[in-house]
Amino acid sequence: MLNSKRLRTATLALMVGTLSVASLYAQVPAAATPLQGSAMGSDAQMGSADGAPSIMIGPGDLLNVAVFETPEVSTSVRVNQNGEANLPILGPLHLAGQTTSQASAMIEDAYRTRGLLLNPHVTVSETEFASQGASILGEIRQPGVYPTLGSRRLLDMISLAGGVAPTAGRLVSIVHRNDPQHPVQIALQPTPASVHAQENPVILPGDTVIVAKAGVIYVLGDVLRPGGILVDNNERLSIIEALSLAGGMNKTAALSKTKLVRKLPAGREEVDLDLKHILYGKQADVLVSDGDILYVPSSLGKTILYRGIEGAFTLAASGVIFTR
Repeated sequence: MLNSKRLRTATLALMVGTLSVASLYAQVPAAATPLQGSAMGSDAQMGSADGAPSIMIGPGDLLNVAVFETPEVSTSVRVNQNGEANLPILGPLHLAGQTTSQASAMIEDAYRTRGLLLNPHVTVSETEFASQGASILGEIRQPGVYPTLGSRRLLDMISLAGGVAPTAGRLVSIVHRNDPQHPVQIALQPTPASVHAQENPVILPGDTVIVAKAGVIYVLGDVLRPGGILVDNNERLSIIEALSLAGGMNKTAALSKTKLVRKLPAGREEVDLDLKHILYGKQADVLVSDGDILYVPSSLGKTILYRGIEGAFTLAASGVIFTR
């Protein structure tokens, strides 16, 4: 009896051994395994619950392809410029535009349908993200290309680039790679107290963020702090506001001989102003904008007068006191 059982066992083993690999594959049902089903289901939404974009494989990315219990076909491979990854046995597969879980399912399906593996389980992960960056340009401290992995938003990207430069304006343009003809304009809030009202959109891979340069109004001549005043490109100051930001006029300023040099598309234009009339409300204030130059000259007579008075005080303070 024992011998007959052993004989039947040996005969069954021999029959199973003579089955071809192809016939084994034919017995595998076409339905996806639970692992494949969960992977495809997670990709159906193409994004996370917080609005973060799914990370797509792109040209130049370095992938790690691990095949469970089959190390001889596991590999690290870089996606070429055509979006293809050259995999062992399978050859080139177009993976660009897929998420890593979608790529895993695609590779599993290729092994299965070509009859190379019975029930493959493949995991694809990205080790280098050559195509998952956004360009941060303009008036930024460290312009360059920065990764957009996860839920990267506008303020995150500006922070990665070191923050805005001192010459930055409030206007930021976001150019999406898939719609470059329609850039999105975002206004940065002027103070930390108003950051709660800041628009902070998600930055997608391939986007370009451009921080605009602030405009400059120059106040020169006989003022306390001559130099440039930064303003946003769409902002205009009055002459009184510009003079106030420059510290005001010195006592020796010739108010009636002030000149405003305006920046026009055809060139520059000089406008004569009488600051005394503007300051006392006898003449309407004038708006100045980016590129304008306000020049307040010195009065020779006032300069000599005030220098003479200052000289007298200096002599009096340093002079010898005589007594009778």
